Amino acid sequence: MAVQVSVIATSSLGDRSYLASDGRTAVVVDPQRDVDRVMRLAGAVGARITHVIETHIHNDYVSGGLELARLTGARYLVAAADDVGFDRLPIADGDVIGVSEAVRFRAVATPGHTFHHLSYVLDESTDGGWKPLGVFTGGSLLFGTTGRTDLLGEQHAHELAHQQHASAKRLAELLPDGAQVWPTHGFGSFCSASQADAPESTIGREKRANPVFRLAAAEFVTETLAGLDTYPAYYAHMGVANAAGPAPVNLTPVARADAGQLRDRIAAGEWVVDLRHRKAYAVSHLAGTISLGLDGPMSTWLGWLIDWGTPVTLLAETPEQVADAQRELVRIGIDRPAAQATGAPQQWATQPDAVREMLVADFPTLAAAQAGQTPAGLPDPQVVLDVRLTNEWRDGHVADAIHVPLPDLRRRLTDIPAGTIWVHCGSGYRAAVAASLLSNAGRDVVLVNDLFDHAAQAGVRLTR
Repeated sequence: MAVQVSVIATSSLGDRSYLASDGRTAVVVDPQRDVDRVMRLAGAVGARITHVIETHIHNDYVSGGLELARLTGARYLVAAADDVGFDRLPIADGDVIGVSEAVRFRAVATPGHTFHHLSYVLDESTDGGWKPLGVFTGGSLLFGTTGRTDLLGEQHAHELAHQQHASAKRLAELLPDGAQVWPTHGFGSFCSASQADAPESTIGREKRANPVFRLAAAEFVTETLAGLDTYPAYYAHMGVANAAGPAPVNLTPVARADAGQLRDRIAAGEWVVDLRHRKAYAVSHLAGTISLGLDGPMSTWLGWLIDWGTPVTLLAETPEQVADAQRELVRIGIDRPAAQATGAPQQWATQPDAVREMLVADFPTLAAAQAGQTPAGLPDPQVVLDVRLTNEWRDGHVADAIHVPLPDLRRRLTDIPAGTIWVHCGSGYRAAVAASLLSNAGRDVVLVNDLFDHAAQAGVRLTR
């Protein structure tokens, strides 16, 4: 049987894990923490997991590698240069790992995303020897971009960017143009310098399309560092957890909270998160809750905004949605929510007046308001607040808007001028988070639930 590589996508975090199998044995690369997904896939292809590989100590999620190796008896491959708190098979540049008569892996040092980053070439046996099928590049060479180089600290970003450039060139020299590229990051992950430009790729395509091959080293470093924006605060905890050795996950249901307990948790300053879509949240929600819908990158923004260790309670329409949220959260190290409740806001409130609504508009409505024709039922936009990230703001923004990136909003609430706030982002998701935080702080808010790409066509005055 030919070697097959299966993708295990975690779209909410923008990452991919992989299972490579010859039909009897399987190798897993960069698994997420909820390893039951991986074991089900291995069972479906009828293969036994013999090796688990980490390309690097991840910054954007808690790894499931250690637990997967423990459950399956597989050998756990981690860079020898990484200082970790568990037993593993230490791997260095040039090491060859025999998996079966048909499959082997070769470790290639590709520093840049981290100092000890390794890529792994997958070779398949042929009558004439070994043929490289592709390379698992982790956070090194991505689709149309490379992994960011500042996650170990800004003081290392310049040196690592130079190394990232050299690592990409090394892979291109080592492998034929037809070799597949299988990165871990780049599909929405903040570990990527920019986002993937294709669903799949090869070395040859990257040599044509990726700026790392078009630019000289100095130019690549300058462009890469200039393009980096902020990244989630919870990343600071991921590398530490992965180096220490993450504990097994517990995805069993958590305790149910009644209306009185929800009221008390909100009063205590805990985070009570409403997982419903922002449209449902706007129609009615429990006062004091925060809109973080499961339809978007809930765990990324929750982990970014929360004070680490603050208890989290989850509200959803169904138990299945709570279970989905628990799975999302363990991937970033929020292991056990404090409580959960399902149903509707009216069931979560101790008093009818604890159920609130939120005013909603779109960009055509904002354009009308800018022209002095605010529709009936909506207050005038005395403040237009843009909560997108800095690079998005620089590319173009609403004229006379105030810019406070969502990650900074909680500590900069007093910087926002008095008056009714119309808040927007790129799609409406982050704006809903911001609107709930502002409303909880006592501000009058209108949520602009629309794509920013529609703003110019709608007639909104923009500037750069």
